[in-house]
Amino acid sequence: MSDFLAALGLLFAIEGICLAAFPASAKRAMAAALATPDGPLRIGGVVSALVGVLIVWFVRG
Repeated sequence: MSDFLAALGLLFAIEGICLAAFPASAKRAMAAALATPDGPLRIGGVVSALVGVLIVWFVRG
């Protein structure tokens, strides 16, 4: 559970840094995501989740 909380904290830290350092780019990225159909977003999300699980599996393996 502590690994999960550490990963969640790291996610928030990285996202916060990106939003603070590049607010205009973050807005453009969000607008692009809103304009993208559901299918490609869903595929990107599944691929991203699988890559994340594989990375954790190899690192913690």
